[in-house]
Amino acid sequence: FEHVSIIRSSRGRNSRWKTLSCKSSTMSKVPPVAGVEDQEKLLAEALTQVKKSSFDMKTCLDNNRLMDALKSASTMLSELRTSLLSPKSYYELYMGISDQLQHLEQYLLEDFERGKRHSDLYELVQYAGNIIPRLYLLVTVGMVYIKAQEGSRSDILKDVVEMCRGVQHPLRGLFLRNYLLQATRNHLPDADTDSDERDGSVRDSITFILQNFGEMNKLWVRMQHQGHSRERERREKERLELRILVGTNLVRLSQLEAIDSALYQKEVLPSVLEQVIKCRDAIAQEYLMECVIQVFPDEFHLQTLNPFLQACADLQENVNVKNIIIALIDRLAMFAHRSDTGGIPSNIKLFDIFSQEVSIVIQSRPDMPLEDVVALYTSLVNLALKCYPGRIDYVNKVLGCIVDISAKRDAAPYGCREGEGSNSLASRELLRLMKVPVRAYDETLTILKLENFPRVFDLFDFNGRKSLAIYIAQTIVDKEAAVPTADEAESLFKLLMPLIKDQEDKPATPPDPEDFAEEQWLLGRLVHLLKASTPDQQYLILSTTRKHFGTGGDDRIIHTLPPLVFAAYKLVMSYKAVEEEDDRWLKKCERIFQFCLQTILALAKVQPDVAIRLFLQGALTADQIGNETIAYEFISQGFSLYEEAISDSRAQLAAITLIVGTFERMSCLGEDNHKTLQTNCAMSSSRLLKKPDQCRSVATCAHLFWSARFSEGDEEPSETHDGKRVMECLKKSSRIASQCMEKLVQVQLLVELLNIYMLFYEKGNDQVVNTFLKQLLDKIKEDITGLDESEEASQIQKHFENTIQHMRHTRANDSSMYEGLGV
Repeated sequence: FEHVSIIRSSRGRNSRWKTLSCKSSTMSKVPPVAGVEDQEKLLAEALTQVKKSSFDMKTCLDNNRLMDALKSASTMLSELRTSLLSPKSYYELYMGISDQLQHLEQYLLEDFERGKRHSDLYELVQYAGNIIPRLYLLVTVGMVYIKAQEGSRSDILKDVVEMCRGVQHPLRGLFLRNYLLQATRNHLPDADTDSDERDGSVRDSITFILQNFGEMNKLWVRMQHQGHSRERERREKERLELRILVGTNLVRLSQLEAIDSALYQKEVLPSVLEQVIKCRDAIAQEYLMECVIQVFPDEFHLQTLNPFLQACADLQENVNVKNIIIALIDRLAMFAHRSDTGGIPSNIKLFDIFSQEVSIVIQSRPDMPLEDVVALYTSLVNLALKCYPGRIDYVNKVLGCIVDISAKRDAAPYGCREGEGSNSLASRELLRLMKVPVRAYDETLTILKLENFPRVFDLFDFNGRKSLAIYIAQTIVDKEAAVPTADEAESLFKLLMPLIKDQEDKPATPPDPEDFAEEQWLLGRLVHLLKASTPDQQYLILSTTRKHFGTGGDDRIIHTLPPLVFAAYKLVMSYKAVEEEDDRWLKKCERIFQFCLQTILALAKVQPDVAIRLFLQGALTADQIGNETIAYEFISQGFSLYEEAISDSRAQLAAITLIVGTFERMSCLGEDNHKTLQTNCAMSSSRLLKKPDQCRSVATCAHLFWSARFSEGDEEPSETHDGKRVMECLKKSSRIASQCMEKLVQVQLLVELLNIYMLFYEKGNDQVVNTFLKQLLDKIKEDITGLDESEEASQIQKHFENTIQHMRHTRANDSSMYEGLGV
């Protein structure tokens, strides 16, 4: 009677699904999936019934009414018979029901633990009227028997996996078998041998999972061929949503610890590959091959490369073999790169195997998109760099293949912007490939040893070459990779030529000024990485650099030549450091200064203010090695350029101030040259256009008559300390200041002059007397009170107050200072 009750309950409760199914069965073998709103409604109704039935089931279990509980469970499971739910909605329903079945399983296990044995329960549940509830209950009870050791584990597994064949509807069958797989997750035999025939061995588990996997894959593939052709995209989307159900079988296989490399190679992989190839479905083949790669250990892959790659060649033409091979290559490359592994065994020629396979795949698929071809070669480069970092010939071989395939397909030039050619995707992929060795090599200049690297580089259009040149330069700068020889510098600059000079194929549109400036600054930073082991070799490198940079045009040399000049000045000091070892060091320095002079003169035509600074720096460098002739030549060149090319009054003041400051620091000049420059500085200062500029510049020249040094024979250079000439400059500055018509500017200049007077006064210039200081103080006090209120006036007032405060502080420490000034 109870058996019949279960059957009637299952049949009667499902009348709603039957009614819905009958309405659609007249139109199609597969009922159409309801719309979104209908889906929500159907799912809500089903979950409501599940909630009611599960409550009844748990109530019966609490009252130890097992048969009634099974009847309620069967009613609940009947909800899974629907064909109207989408995979997503069906999954929600499935999860809700499988969670409730845990209560039934737990109840039965507790009964077995208490000694209450349900020996006929396994057969009893098979009397359920509908196959879906029957099989879910069968799996649940079967797992209880296995956990309670009530029956033979191997026999139960064989039985349930065979019984599941009774459900051939793709969606219902997939979820049923997934329930079986989840239920057996931690209870599959995992021993090498049959320690107990009832328990079984790992081979039983392998057979069980492979059989379940094969059936699930068939169900999954069958989904593709059901329904109208116009719904193909929807079916493919649904299949992708369900793919993890099939892939879980492979995950379970990989979790069996008793499977070693030999067993995997002999039994597991051949069966999996056979199932994959026989299904002849592109979606299934691509997904399952990637699953094999991801779930099984790298050591297994190393031992089964040939059969796996041979299977790749047998896949359907529309399978994206590229992704599969790349995934395997990248996985093994990462394995070789890990510190906790022994790397690739020496007897496995990994690169040769993959290189041959990639060639076979490309030849067998002449219609493979060019970007996929390049992506395959990119993975090969990654493999070579991570597994065989010392074998640059492997990377060079791949680059040679790129050149050959490009020639066959007439792919060059590779355009790197959308709309510039049909191969823009391939161009971006090739650009990524070229960046891999640049980034990977610890010594970035290793790329210069790759004979085919320039050949591939030349396959790009201007934008591609420029982008790659920027990446190479930036990587070298970031890694601070030294360029030690002139030959390497020559090879490097050939790669960087899109940045160094205009190219024939450059776009007609001018580049963005900011981007252009950043590119040239990058070249400037590169100059400081030109580091040879000897000064002579360094000079050759700088000469090579000058040859290339000089062709860049006016817009480029303003960025690239100044760092080159500074590098040359640094080389001068390198020769100075080895003067004891090289008796020709001075001659070599003179040659370097000639090199600098010519370079600066080229720059002077487009940027005279920078050229003046470089001349002055050259004068200081020559002063450091004690060469008066060169020092005088460079500072006089700066003077001449100032007079000829600088017309802006503000720039004139800045230039003359720099010249005076440079001259004041020099000590190698003889008395005649020293006086000549002193006079020229003073005269140039007094010829400035604006009175405030004249005042400040002449006051600055006063330092040349006090702290400037000149050489007298073999004696140590000494400071001039010509107090009289100092006062002449300061008095002239005072007169110029008094000629300013604007009161605010006049007072500001007088305060600045007061500070300069005080400087020389405190340095011991006896020409600066208290009487003059008092007159200047009184003049400032009188004029400052008449200034209108403004921010500038406040700043002048503050400056003056700070000056008075300094006087007071100085007098407090030395009473003889500033006597009679009333401060």
